[in-house]
Amino acid sequence: MNVARELSVRPDENVPVYEATDLTKGGDLARIKLEDQLYTLRITRAGKLILTK
Repeated sequence: MNVARELSVRPDENVPVYEATDLTKGGDLARIKLEDQLYTLRITRAGKLILTK
């Protein structure tokens, strides 16, 4: 399942860049799993990102 679209900001850079609204599918929340840990990514009304465990 492709949940996010990778963007090319600088093709010579090897660091992936993702649009936050793609991760949240247009909403303001997304869950991100890393091994057995689950994190919540939130987009605030002010347009800031908050990542919590």
